[in-house]
Amino acid sequence: MTVRLTTDKDTGVALLTLDRPEKLNAIDADMAERLGRAWREVRFDDTVRAVVVTGAGGRAFCTGLDRDTAAEVPQPGSPYSIDDPLLAIGPKANDLWKPVIAAVDGMACGGAFYLLGEAEFVIAGSTATFFDPHTTYGMVSAFESILMAQRMPFGEATRMALMGTAERMSARRAYEVGLVSEVTEPGEAVAAALRCAEVVAGYPTEAVQGTVRACWAAQEAARTHALAHAPHLISLGNLPADRQSELFAGRRPGGFRVR
Repeated sequence: MTVRLTTDKDTGVALLTLDRPEKLNAIDADMAERLGRAWREVRFDDTVRAVVVTGAGGRAFCTGLDRDTAAEVPQPGSPYSIDDPLLAIGPKANDLWKPVIAAVDGMACGGAFYLLGEAEFVIAGSTATFFDPHTTYGMVSAFESILMAQRMPFGEATRMALMGTAERMSARRAYEVGLVSEVTEPGEAVAAALRCAEVVAGYPTEAVQGTVRACWAAQEAARTHALAHAPHLISLGNLPADRQSELFAGRRPGGFRVR
């Protein structure tokens, strides 16, 4: 089972866990499908009033698309169209408007931003790090950068996207720029997120969900317009898959700095 969903009926809080710790919770086709199914299940479960999403193992929240399975996703030939297997892994993509809190320990990079970008807020352990490897491996960071540009200042989002694997944003810096709302001791992010979720779940459901929609309405128009440009930017800017694989195979673990 690559995704675990547990629900506490007493508190009204569900815990959704990405469970491929041996792969640093990288997302393959099976996990992507299960994530979509889990969000839709929560959507129709009236006993769930708030959700915490996290990753198993402590080393990573999620490291994006599993590179070993990326070649299995067929792509149309037009630069104006792309089939992104991660587009439907987030709560908003599945029309879930119950509050979602992300709890991050370890690495969160690349495709993890599809989840972080659709959470209401993020809590991170002090050893968490955030980075976007796309440009390093000859890929356009489009969807990810758009989502992050709505969560932190433009310069910070752009720096993360352009610096690739050379630099990782620390939990403390992520808090300073607004990506993270709270930094905890290592391993305590889930507990802190659950405490917040229990508070929110205890409030009247209609008021909470209406507030969620109001907050997202403030930025949805710009987000929707920007996302519409992403497919052909990726199709035009990505290196061929075999060249991406060469760059990925030649990566140097540890060759980065944390700021």
